[in-house]
Amino acid sequence: MGKRSDFPRRPNDEYETPYKGVLPLIPMLSGVRTFAEPCAGPGLLLRHLRLFDLHCTYDGDIQQGRDALDQTAASMGHPDVIITNPPWTRALLYPLIRHFQRIAPTWLLFDADWQHNVQATPFLVHCSHVVSVGRLKWIANSKHSGGYDNAAWYRFHIQHTDGPRLVPRRRPLHNRKGEAS
Repeated sequence: MGKRSDFPRRPNDEYETPYKGVLPLIPMLSGVRTFAEPCAGPGLLLRHLRLFDLHCTYDGDIQQGRDALDQTAASMGHPDVIITNPPWTRALLYPLIRHFQRIAPTWLLFDADWQHNVQATPFLVHCSHVVSVGRLKWIANSKHSGGYDNAAWYRFHIQHTDGPRLVPRRRPLHNRKGEAS
């Protein structure tokens, strides 16, 4: 999955979002009631977000024949935000950023180092927040304790033009059902 991994990548970069990776995002969603998940895969991120009483207006995935780049605000049910763990492959990621940020404020989970690369420069102007997540265990039941790369949530919106604010890591959060990371 990461740049130092010798494991073959999964098709479409399908890695389920660990619950621990969702917790840093929740405090940033104040006032958000609805979301769309256009790169849903089997739907684990969707299930995590529902634990916090968020309503999904759309979920789809390329493997279900629903290309995220074909979706519009209307086809996604006019969500308050888009929240997804997109493919990290840059050739797939960059068109998704460009497309989603024109539809609604968009939260994407991918590698934290990305923001330090020159190729990130044209995207950072529309990135309002970078929420640090740390390292995550992407492959459940693997003998390894986690990934090699830190992850972060990035919020993009075409109307934002001042660049990002870094939100450092916080203590674990409990959902409304009392579950912690």
